[in-house]
Amino acid sequence: MNIKWLRIDSRLIHGQVANNWVNHVGAGTIIAANDSAAKDDLRKTLLLQVAPGRTKSYVMTVDKTARCYKNPTYKDLDVLMVVESPKDVLRLMDQGVDVTQVNVGGITFKEGMTLISEAVSVSREDVEAFKELDKRGIKLILQQLPNTQASDFMNRLKSKNLV
Repeated sequence: MNIKWLRIDSRLIHGQVANNWVNHVGAGTIIAANDSAAKDDLRKTLLLQVAPGRTKSYVMTVDKTARCYKNPTYKDLDVLMVVESPKDVLRLMDQGVDVTQVNVGGITFKEGMTLISEAVSVSREDVEAFKELDKRGIKLILQQLPNTQASDFMNRLKSKNLV
């Protein structure tokens, strides 16, 4: 499997992913790797309905995504992969998924989180996971849309005194 783009976005598949990113990166397939969405038939159905008709789309658990990644049947598949959190990226990596760069595009604000951009909020747990990704040499890019300015995510965390 050729991961053309790996994005952290708590909404998983939505207009920005389906219409902007998938075209920008040239992926023919979208995989939402998320345990809760994969086990919730209604949410899964709604996520799949958002994806463009010309693009194959799947909602799978993180474990199943990692198994598919390693399956030679899918070696030529160009994928835009979206996960809900940095912990999901770590889980994929721990199961052998090769990751070098992650787009941090959208994490919805909840009580106790720190807003670091108009579309990204982080919890203390998220910050710890991002620190681990950085320690593993993963390039973390903060960018909401292909036509917006990209910036270094760890620098943004540092500017907010979170690392």
